[in-house]
Amino acid sequence: LIDLKILFKKISISSDHAGFKLKETIKQNLKKKKINIVDLGPKTDTSVDYPDFAKKVARNIALKKSNMGILVCGSGTGMAMSANKFKKIRAAVCYNKASTRLSRQHNNANIMALGARLTKRSEVKKLVNIFLNTKFEGGRHLRRVKKV
Repeated sequence: LIDLKILFKKISISSDHAGFKLKETIKQNLKKKKINIVDLGPKTDTSVDYPDFAKKVARNIALKKSNMGILVCGSGTGMAMSANKFKKIRAAVCYNKASTRLSRQHNNANIMALGARLTKRSEVKKLVNIFLNTKFEGGRHLRRVKKV
């Protein structure tokens, strides 16, 4: 594994009510690895509006308060769509190992969005590790990312 402290010094995480439990699990797993996590809520699984929480993570990254973000909702799609409204944000719905790896290698994604209702719990830890340990390849991909 790559030293995440070098790649990403601080990771912001957020969810909606559907993703709350999975967010808490991801957060605890990352804290065990001594990774600096900024939890932007919610604090319970009471119903909330996902755009409000996607916005918090996107702002943190756009303002360089965090290097990377993780968003969790029911499907991952709503969070990604909301986060992608911000300049400098490239949020990708990560639904399997290949999509996760390519989102970093080719698209330089800086937020991963996960679907708590669609992603197997046994896969989540692997997907987070892939996302956080995969470097952007640059080269021909850089030209394309700059056009986004």
